[in-house]
Amino acid sequence: MSELVHVHAETPQPRRIEKAAKALRAGQVIAYPTDSSYGLACAMGDKAAMERIRQIRGLDREHFFTLVCRDLSEIAQYAKVENPSFRLLKSATPGAYTFVLRASKQVPNWLAHPKRKTIGIRVPGHPVARAIVDALGEPFMTVTAVADDDRPLSEANDVREFFDRRIDMVVDSGATGVEPTTVVDLTSDIPKILRPGKGSAEAIGIEPDA
Repeated sequence: MSELVHVHAETPQPRRIEKAAKALRAGQVIAYPTDSSYGLACAMGDKAAMERIRQIRGLDREHFFTLVCRDLSEIAQYAKVENPSFRLLKSATPGAYTFVLRASKQVPNWLAHPKRKTIGIRVPGHPVARAIVDALGEPFMTVTAVADDDRPLSEANDVREFFDRRIDMVVDSGATGVEPTTVVDLTSDIPKILRPGKGSAEAIGIEPDA
């Protein structure tokens, strides 16, 4: 089975976090906790690892990966952020939101959505997810870890049992929630909720039916 690494949920141990970051640098696929559910992750520029995740999840080319960033300034390197969007992002990060933005020239064509040239961006609030991206020193790519019935997985042991040898490591910091992130489209003048979730639309100044 995949390697299991136990990490404290609130004060992640640096050596264990570095082990996860090292696995990403080596081209491995890991599972890790977020402020919604567990996710699958690989290094940003690793096309082979991304393809592994596509096969593991059964994803087609239309399904975009989310780029996990450390902070707002890093988001601006990979996405086009206009002033109104900047204010919204500032109020909502870190948190349980995924933002769809137009990809910047920094993003390779194969990384952005093939038709819309957009990219999903996230700055997680979970201490372990934040520690991993901090240790890595750059963003990484992620999708939700789900079972065959599309149910998000919230327990590390369930993740490990379901994916077995198809992934290389599971970072275990205990149970997470199962409610997905709130997906917000920021590609037009008016922000739009594409998927309601854990993040409150009202908290970032968006009407629920916007």
